[in-house]
Amino acid sequence: MTKKALIAMSGGVDSSVAALLMQQQGYDCTGVTMQLFDPGAYGKASACGTSAEIEDAQRIAQQLQMNFIALDFSDGFEAEVIRRFVHAYENGWTPNPCIDCNRHMKFDQLFRYMQNKQLDTLVTGHYARTHYDAKTGRYLLQKGLEPGKDQSYVLYHLTQQQLAHIRFPVGEFSKADVREIAEQNGFFNAAKPDSQDICFIPDGDYAAFIQRYTGKTPQSGFFLNTEGAVIGTHKGVIHYTIGQRRGLGISAPQPLYVCAISVRDNTVTLGKREELFARELTAEAVNLIAVPSLDTPMAVTAKVRYRHPAQPAVAWQTSDGRLHVRFEQPQRAITCGQAVVLYQDDIVVGGGTICDVQT
Repeated sequence: MTKKALIAMSGGVDSSVAALLMQQQGYDCTGVTMQLFDPGAYGKASACGTSAEIEDAQRIAQQLQMNFIALDFSDGFEAEVIRRFVHAYENGWTPNPCIDCNRHMKFDQLFRYMQNKQLDTLVTGHYARTHYDAKTGRYLLQKGLEPGKDQSYVLYHLTQQQLAHIRFPVGEFSKADVREIAEQNGFFNAAKPDSQDICFIPDGDYAAFIQRYTGKTPQSGFFLNTEGAVIGTHKGVIHYTIGQRRGLGISAPQPLYVCAISVRDNTVTLGKREELFARELTAEAVNLIAVPSLDTPMAVTAKVRYRHPAQPAVAWQTSDGRLHVRFEQPQRAITCGQAVVLYQDDIVVGGGTICDVQT
């Protein structure tokens, strides 16, 4: 019996080539694009579920003679991505909405749609790989083969049930190879640029978006130095994130950086670059992939941001199930709301959302 795959198509080259590769492996493929929001509601949008991207995805599906559907997931996107994003900034955290979108949209709502339609596999254009380890009986998530394009960091939340039915075909290739495959097969989007923006905030002005979305005017407060002395006035905590240097409006003999944000006191603490470093963190909402638990300390490498090079560390779970990570060397600007993701070689051990940082 021919296996059936649901291909999450963004209109970009990666998901288009993923569809082609699955067809070449004998799958009966259906393309799907998620309509995530009304661009008019948030200003000009970029990529991810806009009408232009739906049209691009449909064009590739037609070329591949695939069935194609567009699903309206806008209600779920607002509840699970946009509201989480706003809530995090209002509480002094810095979220990663792409992780929330992958977790709650692609690999929850879309995954359940795939199951309900009795399809076998959900396919995306992520640069990652999956593997079944017969020795442990666990499905593993691995880095994509091209280090500069690896997207395993934003997929650490995947469960065993999900990994058993997910494929990442382009994870076996470099980006240059993917574009060459697209070019050889006459895809119009072979040279289409990658999207670099948060889809619902293409201008990058998070604070302005939050003001429009909530209708609230941020409350100004005090900038403090690391000794607790007042050194200026800030524009509202939503304007700041840990490690930020630009846009502070503070004159000082040396550069100052955001070192801490207190929503309770409505203060933002500024300090020198060396005061941004910390060695330990705690993470919540933990998901483990390679192992069922971390009851004893494990030597790993860990990333605290998407572009952060993985650093040697030791990780274990505490009695409440949270994840504690201790780095060999202090790391710069570890930020609550971001994900910490653990690796052993190219295998994702698991990860969680950073909720506390200790020096």
